[in-house]
Amino acid sequence: MKNEVTISELMVKMIGYSGGNLHDIGHFMKVYAYAKTIAECEGVSAHLQKTIETAAILHDIACPLCREKYGNTNGKYQEMEGTALTEAFLADSGLPEEMTRRVVWLVGHHHTIDPVEGVDHQILLEADYLVNAEESGYSARHIRNTREKLFRTRTGTALLESVYETQSQEQEPAQNAVTPSLT
Repeated sequence: MKNEVTISELMVKMIGYSGGNLHDIGHFMKVYAYAKTIAECEGVSAHLQKTIETAAILHDIACPLCREKYGNTNGKYQEMEGTALTEAFLADSGLPEEMTRRVVWLVGHHHTIDPVEGVDHQILLEADYLVNAEESGYSARHIRNTREKLFRTRTGTALLESVYETQSQEQEPAQNAVTPSLT
């Protein structure tokens, strides 16, 4: 039986898979860092931690194919195309079959926010949003609405507020800045 691949080995393989696309590489590296941080601070098991970290590295595996095939990286196309690519990518990984199946599922649902099915799914959604908010220049209103509708982990919510709270107060006049209680 093949030894189980390490997270670092998956990272190196995914960087190679990305064909030098610096945006894609930077994006999944940031999502990975947030996902790892949220999962560790939320106290998930070692098995779930590795599942989350693997999914974070691979979540946008379909982007190059989607650009070529559809001319864009629409989230639904990513989910549709990402499952087979993830299965192939992990085929020789030595990861437990159940973990591989879950990573494939997570990649195939990383833009599906209703319903959220499991803490691993929740953490991946939160980590991806933290990065997408910056990369896409989301408005303060969008960030506040997403905090209320999507964010559920203590750590993800704290990170969202730490990273974006100052910007959201500066971008909109104080009379329009209504911040609902998180309790």
